[in-house]
Amino acid sequence: MNPTLKQILTSLASIALAYSLGMFFVLAAGESPLLVSKVLFRSAIASQYDLGMTFFYAIPFALAGFSVALAYRSGLFNIGAEGQLNMGALGCAMMGIFYPNLPAFVAPFAAIFAALLFGGLWGLIPAVLKTERGSHEVVTSIMLNFIAAALCSYFILYILKNPESQNPESKTLGSSYLFKSFEFFQGAPVGIFLFAIPVLSILIYFFFEKSILGFEMKSAGSSLEAAEAAGISARKIQWLSFALAGATAGLIGSVEILSNSGKFKMDFSPGYGFSGIAVCLLARGNPLLITISALFFAWLHKGAMDLDIETEKMTRDMTSILQALIIAVVASQQSVVNFVKMRRRKFNS
Repeated sequence: MNPTLKQILTSLASIALAYSLGMFFVLAAGESPLLVSKVLFRSAIASQYDLGMTFFYAIPFALAGFSVALAYRSGLFNIGAEGQLNMGALGCAMMGIFYPNLPAFVAPFAAIFAALLFGGLWGLIPAVLKTERGSHEVVTSIMLNFIAAALCSYFILYILKNPESQNPESKTLGSSYLFKSFEFFQGAPVGIFLFAIPVLSILIYFFFEKSILGFEMKSAGSSLEAAEAAGISARKIQWLSFALAGATAGLIGSVEILSNSGKFKMDFSPGYGFSGIAVCLLARGNPLLITISALFFAWLHKGAMDLDIETEKMTRDMTSILQALIIAVVASQQSVVNFVKMRRRKFNS
């Protein structure tokens, strides 16, 4: 069977199993699974605006998934996307506030570059600590999330503060920095970034499968010792992987500012960075499938917003339960496969 087709079928099976388990919890809570499914489906695509919001949420979910995949390719686990996207938003906001008079054909790209730079540099820190001090990237990247949040809070409250608002948010960027939304979606903040996601997924796929660096990352992820014996620099690969992962997560900040709010608002992310782990795992790290996986999570996220209103016992937290179930199902699959193989060998012997 074609490997990509096998990944698609496995992912679909994971979704079906996790969703069925989720509906079992819904039934146990005394709610109708049919009603919950109806609300989830209708809320996500009921109108052009609802569909646009689903697409809007899919963009950061996909970028977060790409971020996790870029590190995972090298055998690393990036738990720091949440901090990296905040640092990307900080870089984007600083560019727009400190240089408000850039022409329209330069301004948004300068802001995107700043988001990439800030996110990439922040993502590089766990890699440096790992290669130079032996620190585990999971621990350091988690800790850096809190440091990034504190640092961004300081800048918003004392340096970039909007004097016309009591909310923790920066000044508004100039109109030359902002992307226009498509009229088709009736006010939903969906613009050019929507087309950037499939392009980026194809570029990352070919980077993984066709480039020398992509092969080196895969080799390092399979066996770091074997890769070093073959002349591949572990330090270079780990630094590159985390820098690319951080830069990709940093793009989420620019999507929020340039397409939606026009300013850096604290806590704008509902947990995109952590959800990216589930998005990536469901897609088995395949960049092409991450886009589809992100759409699924965006559908859940948008659809669940109406659960508070249209059901008695379910809330939008249902999406967190489904995400957790998906991670559990995906994580347990290999254990199940290994158990079946072991039992089969024992039976044959």
